[in-house]
Amino acid sequence: MNHLLRNIPNVHECLAALISSGQLGHVPPHRLKHCIRLFLSQLRSLILSGHFPEGKSLNRMACLPDLIAFVLKYHQPRLTRVINATGVIIHTNLGRSVLPCAAIDSIGLVGGRYSNLELSLATGQRGSRYDHVDDLLHELTGAEASLVVNNNAAAVLLCLETLARDREVIVSRGQLVEIGGSFRIPDIMSRSGARMVEVGTTNRTHLRDYVDAISETTALLLKVHCSNFRIIGFTSEVSGIDLVQLGLERALPVMEDLGSGCLVDLSRFGLVKEPTVQEVVRSGVDIVTFSGDKLLGGPQAGIIVGKRQYVDRIRSNPLNRALRIDKFTLAGLESVLRLYLDESTALREIPTLAMITEPVAQVEERARDLAKRMSCLMGGACPLEIVPVSSRVGGGAMPEQPVASWAVALKPRDINVAHMEERLRHAQPSVIGRIENDRLLLDMRTVAVDELDLLAASLQQALAATE
Repeated sequence: MNHLLRNIPNVHECLAALISSGQLGHVPPHRLKHCIRLFLSQLRSLILSGHFPEGKSLNRMACLPDLIAFVLKYHQPRLTRVINATGVIIHTNLGRSVLPCAAIDSIGLVGGRYSNLELSLATGQRGSRYDHVDDLLHELTGAEASLVVNNNAAAVLLCLETLARDREVIVSRGQLVEIGGSFRIPDIMSRSGARMVEVGTTNRTHLRDYVDAISETTALLLKVHCSNFRIIGFTSEVSGIDLVQLGLERALPVMEDLGSGCLVDLSRFGLVKEPTVQEVVRSGVDIVTFSGDKLLGGPQAGIIVGKRQYVDRIRSNPLNRALRIDKFTLAGLESVLRLYLDESTALREIPTLAMITEPVAQVEERARDLAKRMSCLMGGACPLEIVPVSSRVGGGAMPEQPVASWAVALKPRDINVAHMEERLRHAQPSVIGRIENDRLLLDMRTVAVDELDLLAASLQQALAATE
């Protein structure tokens, strides 16, 4: 061990070898030194742990290929594109909704140049950044006023802090959910300074439960979309309309957190009925909150719409300054909302909606196209077949709703499926699939036509790495 440790090359020797290789001219010298130190530290750890390969040379030239590979990998951007072959359309780990081309163009234009973010071009005076989407949200949802913050958790926090700080908020026990990223309604309410009053039981809540809980310190009646959680069987919950009527009788505002939020009724495509934002606004709910990057298909944002008397109060809360959205989000959101002005355009141009509603026959055609490209390259090393599968909407929307799809199923002969999945994750670009029944499934509902060549190239890389 001591002999091996003494033979580890030093930083200056390695740096000279890297420079002379001519392969890393794009990496700044100080970064090269940093990478070399990390690489040598790993070698030292391997030796000390007794895992350094027997007979492997520590000569700097012998180490050079591994060192170059280490530097190239380390210097790559951490945030990069992947191919989503999981079949989960709104995949939180993979960035949720894919933005339409119009939004990408708008973000590039606004980000690469100056903009009228907070300037009124009509008056030449300072304007409000929220005005860029306020009229669109009014037109699309019917709400009197709107506000956009950086995500839906922030929207819920801001509304509760404004309308119910140091007072009580009544909510059904069956709606106290936790969703991805440990977002818990009780925790958000506690941080807002509001006092939560639970009513009903886990599976059944009645209007009388709300009535009995109202007191002089009640500030708000809250209804929460249960996202990816469902209670089935002997259940009951109070409708938004009934809560609105109770709110009117007791002079209490009603707030509904829709979670995903949707501007298009997708039930006509055979999917489970999800309440649209427009329907909730028409029911008379005073404040509605929802996400921008889920069923809406836009950038990450928390959207608040509702009665002007409440939205104006929320907007003037000093906390709003800490939660406001930037010019990139505004540019992307405005572009997406404009697509909704014509529903057929939205269904066609917004990738999230297009993937959800795409006919299964087109997905099957894409799967057969990929299989045809790969069958001649794989030979007998990795048999593949086309199989029917179920995709998911994701993002907490329609958790019980399977979406018919087709996948290319891989079952390599010489390595296990988990190893193949790992190889695809390390390909360029990375491919993320799912393992079912000892097969790696590449669900084609979430793979675009223009990604087929890239997917085939990544598959080739993964197979070559296993040889």
